[in-house]
Amino acid sequence: MTRMTPSEAFVETMVANGVTTIFGIMGSAFMDAMDIFAPAGIRLVPVVHEQGAAHMADGYARVSGRHGVVIGQNGPGISNCVTAIAAAFWAHPRSS
Repeated sequence: MTRMTPSEAFVETMVANGVTTIFGIMGSAFMDAMDIFAPAGIRLVPVVHEQGAAHMADGYARVSGRHGVVIGQNGPGISNCVTAIAAAFWAHPRSS
């Protein structure tokens, strides 16, 4: 059985789901994953605030029809995404 790091598993999952673009702030929480984004064909769109990243991922999903993915730093970084993620959740239709 081949072992992989959590970052490798994350990137492999993104690739398996057709993700080519991720929005977020570069930082220590996922530095090792960032090293394998480009070789996997994933582009990181850097932002200055996590809430903006989440709104960008929502807009990207609405326009492109693809998965909109946001990645944030642990701690307050993730809490900065909550409002935008809630807006995206309520704006997209869900099956019952």
